[in-house]
Amino acid sequence: MSDTTATPSWTQGLGPDAVCAQYLATGEFRIQHCRGCGRHVFYPRLACNHCGSVALEWVPASGRGVVYALSIVNRSAEKGGPYNVVLVDLAEGPRVMSRVDGVPNDAVCIGLAVQARVATGAGSEPCVVFDAVPVGVAA
Repeated sequence: MSDTTATPSWTQGLGPDAVCAQYLATGEFRIQHCRGCGRHVFYPRLACNHCGSVALEWVPASGRGVVYALSIVNRSAEKGGPYNVVLVDLAEGPRVMSRVDGVPNDAVCIGLAVQARVATGAGSEPCVVFDAVPVGVAA
């Protein structure tokens, strides 16, 4: 895995999903940056969804973000109880779907400052989750 280089040929090698999964497996949250238009891209893609360029490189994400929208999924206690699903606007621009951990569901609200980390998800696969940033602390 190369830190900041684009795939030599965008049609060869591992697909962007596999590259993202490899980074997550090492505990790194990375997103793509387009060298054509300068914008960040997430969900992993072969071409920039803003300008169509295939000059995408993997860069570390700051992980800082703000909750844009949320939903509470209610399920029985035997199945793990309720959990939240959020859309987070990352500081770099992309919007990602995840969850906020470490706080009660009723503490999760639109506008909440959050910080990403890599955690274990369903099936023991690594995934990106968010933690609430304490009030008064810069995200």
